Amino acid sequence: MTIDQKVHTTLAELSIADAAGVEAAFTEVRAAMQAERDALLARGAASEAEREKLCKDLRDRWLARKNGILSALDENWLKAAKKELKPFVGKSFNALRQESATLETLALMMDVPLRALPESPRGIPDAGSPSSVAVQVSRETPSDLTFPGNRRPLGTLHPVTQMQREIEEIFLNLGFHIESGPEIESVYYNFDALNIPESHPSRDDWDTLYIDSKTVLRTHTSPVQIRAMEKYSAPLHIIIPGKCYRHDNPDASHSPMFHQIEGLSIAADVTFADLKGTLDFFAKRLFGEKIRTRFQPSFFPFTEPSGEVSISCIFCGGEGCRVCKESGWIEVMGCGMVHPQVLRNGGIDPKKYSGWAFGLGVDRFAMLKYDINDIQLFFQSDVRFLEQF
Repeated sequence: MTIDQKVHTTLAELSIADAAGVEAAFTEVRAAMQAERDALLARGAASEAEREKLCKDLRDRWLARKNGILSALDENWLKAAKKELKPFVGKSFNALRQESATLETLALMMDVPLRALPESPRGIPDAGSPSSVAVQVSRETPSDLTFPGNRRPLGTLHPVTQMQREIEEIFLNLGFHIESGPEIESVYYNFDALNIPESHPSRDDWDTLYIDSKTVLRTHTSPVQIRAMEKYSAPLHIIIPGKCYRHDNPDASHSPMFHQIEGLSIAADVTFADLKGTLDFFAKRLFGEKIRTRFQPSFFPFTEPSGEVSISCIFCGGEGCRVCKESGWIEVMGCGMVHPQVLRNGGIDPKKYSGWAFGLGVDRFAMLKYDINDIQLFFQSDVRFLEQF
């Protein structure tokens, strides 16, 4: 069975039922990706255009969202995996996805041979051509092969992307899977289905970027909750990373475009205690075992009861400093039990199932983790700032 056939077959159909089988399967896929990458590097290209085409074809084969191999793995191996296998599949899938980043920089490593010198009828380079001048120069000043080669510096992942992937890995290891949705969203999914009435302040033109009366740039990743409920029903355990948009004036802590991660867990017996335990575990994994969490009552239309999560200040250890405004605590996210009406709007019976959800800003988590005091630095493309990561 070829790699293409295997990734379009579920783990159950491949008779893989334990962690060792999962690791072996992903090792085979990883080896296939490396072999195709190395084969392309060894082949080279006759021109810049051919190089770009070959590299694009290989990237699309593995990374395309609709028909790529990683997309097929996500659909057939990760999402379809049994509950007890999901942590192992999620960890291996995330590692493979990080390794696939080398395909994005493949063109920088792929050689393009020099063009052949034009020849005269006698087989000697034309003396009047620029090529003959290069030949004469090379004869007069031969290259010193002991000199180091000219290497182009390779880039790295953006700090916001690094933060997003670190958060994703924690929840993938807990058995969650990643779901995505459109950034141009209908008013129904962005507001109505989430129990946000037309009179709610967040629907004002000042806060929301409307395309027309029924379409907006999504203000949060929560619309994907409803789409996922309609698509998968219950039980459901997902995280939803993505870009969001609001009509905010840019300053040190606000941006009209920002990144968010939403979490949603729906099952027959989940409680607020499960939510608290999960988020406490998440905070300790991300910021360290000494971190403490605090939950305070709050209000969100799509959860009931609702809360805000704070962590002990990572800069002063809870003693009080300028960052935490001498309180010892930093608010980091909102959360709560999914409102029964939201479950109904997603096609799930609230008498049989309950759920919890949370939402956090990836940019602000990156600011905390990397001690950055201005969110605008993430979007100014200043290499002097970005190369620190």
